[in-house]
Order: sequence, then structure tokens, then C-alpha cells
Amino acid sequence: MRRPARPVVHALSDADLVDGIRAGDQSAFTALYERYFDRVYHFSYARLRHRADAEEVAQETFIAAFRSIDAYCGRSALLSWIYGIAKNTVNNHLRRVRAQEQRIERAEAELVRNAHSFEACSPEEHANYRRCADAALRSLDSVSGWQAEVFALRHFENLPIQDIADRMSRSNDAIRSSLFRVKRLIVEAVGSEFACPD
Repeated sequence: MRRPARPVVHALSDADLVDGIRAGDQSAFTALYERYFDRVYHFSYARLRHRADAEEVAQETFIAAFRSIDAYCGRSALLSWIYGIAKNTVNNHLRRVRAQEQRIERAEAELVRNAHSFEACSPEEHANYRRCADAALRSLDSVSGWQAEVFALRHFENLPIQDIADRMSRSNDAIRSSLFRVKRLIVEAVGSEFACPD
């Protein structure tokens, strides 16, 4: 839980906090963070529908605001300026998630193509594939119930993202983000077991 800022700093106006941050006053930045973090978090969560992602984006937003504080000229309210940074940070996050999801989908397609030669594998290769599958299934046990359901709907029932989003009452972006996180867990689990055979 965040500690409240010192009363004197906490009572400063946004303009005073900006001046303090520009002067290198860490307590001014802390006060700004504490003043607006919850609003930026809720703004991000409304777009992402994922708590951890929203918190990460909110933190990145404040880092970006700190680094570019000299660019703030005061023509708009400070919170509006921070929201603009948050919007860009959310959009960048979603682009990264989509790009990573596409890379994973290409890897999955390659696995499907390679699966046709599975029957021609040696007993050792069969055992290695089984270890990969077991590691993947164990990693699925560690995800939350709704994320496991999203993964099953997408990869076992082949439902489109939009249908899953409608069924789960979540945004398309939240579904994509969940799928990416689960796939990343699987890849990490298999990778930690050993490198899968070519």
C-alpha cells in the first residue's frame, strides 16, 4: 500500500509539483504519482480489462511523464496531459501484445506442419514430444479459471476472438491479452523443461 505524501507536498498545486519535478524533487514526483495513479490505472483498465496489464501501463505512463516533464507546457490540465501519455502507452501495449500473438500463431502453425511427421519419430522423439505436452498441460494448471476457459474456447473449440469476448463479457483486447499470457506461460514451461526437438 502506498504511503501518503507528506502533507506540505501533497497540498501543492499541479503546477508546483511540475516545478518541483523539474528541479529534481523526488517528493514532488511521489506526490504526483500518488495523486493520479488510481485515475490512470482505471483509465488503463477500462481499455485493457486486465489488472496486471493496467498496473504495468499506469507505471509506464508515470515513467514517461517524468522523463518528458519538460515537454509539458501547461496549455492543458496536467491530468489531461498524463491521460494522453496513458492512451499512447495503452496503444503501444496492445500493439506489442498483437505482434507477440502473431509470432506465437506462426510458431503454432509450424508445429502443426511438423506434427504430420510425428508418426515417423523414433521412440526417443516420441518421449520428448510427450514431455513437451506434459509441461504445457502443467502450465495450464497455473492459470486462472477464466483464462484457461478462454484458451480452451480458442484452441480446442476454435471460436473466434469476438465470440469468446461476447461469451466472457470481456473486450477483444482483454481476450487477446489473456491468450498471449497463457501461450507465453506454455512456451516458458516447455522451454524450462528442455528445448523441443526439431
